[in-house]
Amino acid sequence: MIPLKRRKISHTESHQNESCKFPHVPIFILERKMGASRRSFLTRLARSKGFLIKEAYSSAVTHVVSENNSGDEVQSWLENQTGVDTSTSVHLLDVSWFTESMAAGRPVTVQDKHRLKVNPKCNGDDNVILMKSYACQRRTPLKHHNLFLTEALELLAENAEFSENEGRSVAFRRAASVLKALPHRVHSMDELKSLPCLGEHSQRVIKEILEDGTSREVESTRQSEQFQAMKALTGIFGVGVRTADRWFRKGLRSPTDLIRMGQPLNRAQQAGVQYYDDLQKPVTKAEADVISDIVQQAVCAVLPGAEIQLMGGFRRGKEFGHDVDFLITHPEEGKEEGLMAKIIKWLEERGLLLYQKTTRNSYLEKMDGPARPPNNMDRFERCFSIFKLQISDRSTGSHAERSVSQSETLSWRAVRIDLVVSPYCQFAFATLGWTGSKLFERELRRWAGQEKHMSLSSHALYDNNQKHYLRAQTEEEIFAYLGLEFIPPSERNA
Repeated sequence: MIPLKRRKISHTESHQNESCKFPHVPIFILERKMGASRRSFLTRLARSKGFLIKEAYSSAVTHVVSENNSGDEVQSWLENQTGVDTSTSVHLLDVSWFTESMAAGRPVTVQDKHRLKVNPKCNGDDNVILMKSYACQRRTPLKHHNLFLTEALELLAENAEFSENEGRSVAFRRAASVLKALPHRVHSMDELKSLPCLGEHSQRVIKEILEDGTSREVESTRQSEQFQAMKALTGIFGVGVRTADRWFRKGLRSPTDLIRMGQPLNRAQQAGVQYYDDLQKPVTKAEADVISDIVQQAVCAVLPGAEIQLMGGFRRGKEFGHDVDFLITHPEEGKEEGLMAKIIKWLEERGLLLYQKTTRNSYLEKMDGPARPPNNMDRFERCFSIFKLQISDRSTGSHAERSVSQSETLSWRAVRIDLVVSPYCQFAFATLGWTGSKLFERELRRWAGQEKHMSLSSHALYDNNQKHYLRAQTEEEIFAYLGLEFIPPSERNA
């Protein structure tokens, strides 16, 4: 749909303003879902009968006519495009009112059957935003107005994950996501009445914070020995929730305890303990850019023409992250095979990898595409690694030479990096899947399954009704297949 624009008022419209029979009923016909040709036909028909049809929406319009849209869709679209609040100033009407008026030769009385239904808004001075229930339908900026609430809900979500209560964790994260998308700071519970995904538990926490400035449950959780221990143990590279919980039950509370008690560790966990302090420090965007230059150098050296893209939170605009993700491909299908081993060899020869584990690509479209598991773990060739980042002016934002051969370094630190190689035919899906956020991707898959009867993964999109794959070369095409407005990476911070 082409965005609503201010159009020059044509000679025809100027003439009809002077000669129309019903100047007190300025009508705007919404092109959304109707199409330009039908809108043009209805405009000519109405003007031939003396109706006043406006080419552009403005505060002068009293009747908005739409076809195949809900009231919420029309109101939200008009407000987004024009900045005008239509909630009380205009009739939002189904095309049935228009056709009845054409038949009668005059504007018929607006009845309830003609009106498009709009969900009620909260009372108050602040504008209440119509909020879609799926995070993939909403624009969620990196910086928002309700950090004091979302941090509390996300802490409870993290604690639920430590208890392997996925349902509760997702509920808290969905509630936090809604608050992140609000264009204003929440001051009272009344402002939340019409918002989706806010369960009773989340509302209790929010209410307590709004009234008392803090939540007893959140603070109790934050200070609990179990939460602090699980956070420390799961922060070790190579350690998941189940392993951390098993260690906690044995009385282990920190990486130091693992060493002191002689806890057996696998190779990844050994590296995680060894470089624990470094890996707990946030990675800056400047550091990610330095690593990106080095990986780019490695990729180009072993396979000219290959493409590499910085993924994850940094692609969404974050200035800090806990690791650095790269997605690699080659425009010539099949050229990417064997690429990972060559990249790893190049990096190891230069002493840049402190640890690495590579998994092969095991995705087979015929077997794995249509029935992806809920967690969407992809099957790409991937290398989980700990990178040895030389620290100098180069990693603090200086424009100094960034060649790997440069030896004048002050020191180094360990940084987690993930390298992922994708076939070119799957690159758009891999890009979408590896951009995040985690909840945004989860909601995309949920939308695909529940609303569109499709199966979406980081490899493919499968239409379960038509029993075939939908091919895409860009993220925009995938959003279009799913019937969603395209949301750029910077606004996927659900």
